[in-house]
Amino acid sequence: MAARGGPSAYARSVLRIIDARTGKPVDAAPARRGLTRIEAHTEGFDVTALRILLVADLLVRALELGGTPVWALLDEERQQAELRAGAAALGIRPFEDGQDAASGLGEAQVLHVVREGGAEPDGVRVAVAPVHAEAPPEEADPAALRLVLLSRPRSEPVRLDRAALADAHDTLVRWRGAVASWAQRPSRPIPDEVRAELRTAWEDDLDVPGVLRVLRWVETAPDLPDGARFETYAYADRLLGLDLTRDLGTLA
Repeated sequence: MAARGGPSAYARSVLRIIDARTGKPVDAAPARRGLTRIEAHTEGFDVTALRILLVADLLVRALELGGTPVWALLDEERQQAELRAGAAALGIRPFEDGQDAASGLGEAQVLHVVREGGAEPDGVRVAVAPVHAEAPPEEADPAALRLVLLSRPRSEPVRLDRAALADAHDTLVRWRGAVASWAQRPSRPIPDEVRAELRTAWEDDLDVPGVLRVLRWVETAPDLPDGARFETYAYADRLLGLDLTRDLGTLA
């Protein structure tokens, strides 16, 4: 069973993001056809740096779902190996080396993803609040860690502790099992209002917690066919990157 929908049906949708310089929303995609360059400024390697890379990854995914071509760069000279390994474990797609940014590709928009109170490059800045780690992140299930980081608005600090990781793990187990079960039912389209709620959330300053709230509602919504639940989760996971369809075919 394949997810329905794609960028063509929503090519005119516009992702709006808050520019940390002005506190005002700006279009993440260029007004005229062209690509958006996303630069992640991590300033070293820690859990907050991984959150910065995750926000950059979400921007790439959201823009691509809206039909905008994207060029993603890592602007960091230190601990690149650790950053790239940590990003790969979290399901973050690879970044090109920021040293190549000078070559340019004729892009019409540049977004800088930075630490809150950190680097201040010229251009639109997307600020990311810190992660306060009270549990060793290297011991966490990477997917659970990703879900914990997704569960708070990027402007709010994240408290990373064992309870939060355990809750995220349990949610992923439940959702993956449900998706595998729903996949055995006849396919049904995503209801228009549900698709609109998802798009409205992630195009409003990348409100990923809002996307997660929609999924929680869909999980138990009365009178919604299981086939539509499956399609909704598979579609939303194109943004979330939680591998929610991982357990397909494992049920007897």
